[in-house]
Amino acid sequence: MQKVGIFRSIHVKFVLMYVLLILIAMQIIGLYFIKELETTLKTNFRTSISDRMSLVEFSVREEMLKDRPEGDPTLEESLRNVLSGFTSEDINEIRVINSHSRILATSVLDNKSMIGQRSLDDVVKRSITSGTLNENIYLDKKTQKRIMVRVSPIKNNDEVIGTIYLEANIETTFKQMDEINQILAGGTAVSVSITVILGIFISQTMTRPISDMRRQAQEMARGNFTRKVRVYGNDEIGQLAVAFNHLTNRLQESHELTEGERRKLTSVLSNMTDGVISTDRKGRVVLINEAALLMLGVTEELVLNRPIISVLALEEDYVFEDLAQQKESLALDFSTTEKPYILRASFSVTQKETGFVNGLIAVLHDNTEQEKIDMERREFVSNVSHELRTPLTTMRSYLEALADGAWKNEEIAPSFLHVTQTETERMIRLVEDLLKLSRMDSREYELNKEWVEFNIFFESIIDRFEFSKSQDVNFRRILPETDLFVEIDTDKMTQVIDNIISNALKYSPNGGDIYFSISVLDKYIKVMVSDEGMGIPVENVNRIFDRFYRADRARSRAMGGTGLGLAIAREMIQAHDGKIWAESEEGKGTTIFFTLPFEFQEAGEWE
Repeated sequence: MQKVGIFRSIHVKFVLMYVLLILIAMQIIGLYFIKELETTLKTNFRTSISDRMSLVEFSVREEMLKDRPEGDPTLEESLRNVLSGFTSEDINEIRVINSHSRILATSVLDNKSMIGQRSLDDVVKRSITSGTLNENIYLDKKTQKRIMVRVSPIKNNDEVIGTIYLEANIETTFKQMDEINQILAGGTAVSVSITVILGIFISQTMTRPISDMRRQAQEMARGNFTRKVRVYGNDEIGQLAVAFNHLTNRLQESHELTEGERRKLTSVLSNMTDGVISTDRKGRVVLINEAALLMLGVTEELVLNRPIISVLALEEDYVFEDLAQQKESLALDFSTTEKPYILRASFSVTQKETGFVNGLIAVLHDNTEQEKIDMERREFVSNVSHELRTPLTTMRSYLEALADGAWKNEEIAPSFLHVTQTETERMIRLVEDLLKLSRMDSREYELNKEWVEFNIFFESIIDRFEFSKSQDVNFRRILPETDLFVEIDTDKMTQVIDNIISNALKYSPNGGDIYFSISVLDKYIKVMVSDEGMGIPVENVNRIFDRFYRADRARSRAMGGTGLGLAIAREMIQAHDGKIWAESEEGKGTTIFFTLPFEFQEAGEWE
């Protein structure tokens, strides 16, 4: 870099300016002195008033809170005695006002008529309402003198029980300042005039390039890097301008690179299905993407700058340092009684080049479905194991007995073989039902739909059960006379109705009734099968469509039930775009409803 000549050096310019400033230094000091003196006088006056008002406030509070037996002076008399001890030349008046804006006492005898009246001053109302100190200087319209009004709330355990209104004469302080200002006014005027004249010529050589660089910095702050600073000379400021232009070019390149990376990062975060949360080194959230906000059910304003352990509801079990050292992901259970909701959080530390922790990145994944699938899988395996183990255990016991010689006994051997055969058939039905559900879960089946008149179809199934039933149960039919044509897979729908009616027969008492009905609801038909059996507890009604659920396990197993009939029925009804549900009252019976899509057709279309 080229060396700057001594006469063009900015140091020489600063020396020349300093010599000129020395000539007016006294005036500048005088101005500074006046300003500081003014501040000091006002501060001293306020401090003096504040100290005395603290004593007044203490005495008034004690009087207002003191119990007053009969015969003691009244509150107004006590307050008047208190205020009389604090009168002085610089205090015009002191008033005590209760929390209802009623004036309790005043230090001015001529204003006794005000006692008991409401104070209409807005500053008093604000003090009582907000419980804050208010202090302002006003011009008295009557005397044309400045007064200081100070309104201080009286508190008892954070409760505002009243306020103290003070008017103080601050005009003397301003008169002192005016006298000093007049003394220095003449000298200040001359000094300022000289400073302005000389400053215009000297500052131009220095302020022009600096102003130019300031404008350039403002443009850069707005994102405009095309403007360049004009170089006026080859001194230090000129070389600074050259460096400033070079800096502008480098900043433009860095800004474009950073902006490009920021857009990429924003795009990645916005389109991620996983939630991302970033913190600073103290664990406060500094960045969160939309997916994380949706997962946590919060807004960005509520999350930013809050500790991450609080946002993730981990404050009872973890601190930020624990999360920074956490290697395995954590399960965050936000489930409610109505709905399960589980998130899985993985944590990674961001570090500076020096190795210090710079923050934490948390990645959230909605694990509700996976947890639900795992739970259902474990429950399913447990149920299947139990359902298979029961008949296998029975079969093994009877086969062992037969192997030990029971087959020679003509009386018990046939019954043992019959039990073994029955359990084998139940296992076969269980496996077949499981295969049906497996095909439905994997959608490995087709519906062979055809148009049928549902009244006839439904009655044929009811007739079959009524003809073959072994119980003393009455079938009651409430069917419409109108033809109802629906498009269904008759085989699968027969299985559905068979399962429902079979369950109704199982749980119906002798002499009971089973009701069958069909009704039309807009674009659906609703089918009902109702029994008068033992019913189901309210909390378990929705579970009867779960796999392996039985209202009465002992009775169902004795009758050969697998606990999969209604689960299969639900899958088949849903495959037909319908719905199936149950209503039950314990001890009074259970009603199964299901719907099927229905479109009213003119009679001529079926001829």
